[in-house]
Amino acid sequence: MKEKVSGFTHTKKQLDSYSNQMNPNNNANKAARDNRANQMNPNNFRYYASRIKNR
Repeated sequence: MKEKVSGFTHTKKQLDSYSNQMNPNNNANKAARDNRANQMNPNNFRYYASRIKNR
């Protein structure tokens, strides 16, 4: 289930950013998917970098 974002608690810039990330025809969506894939792939350096920073 997708989370809803309220205009009462977020700025227009935040709402626009969220919309861009959720739109499959937008480059922000592709970048978010690529970033997630890199963080989940043990053969990618971002996999370990994302775990070291959270300690």
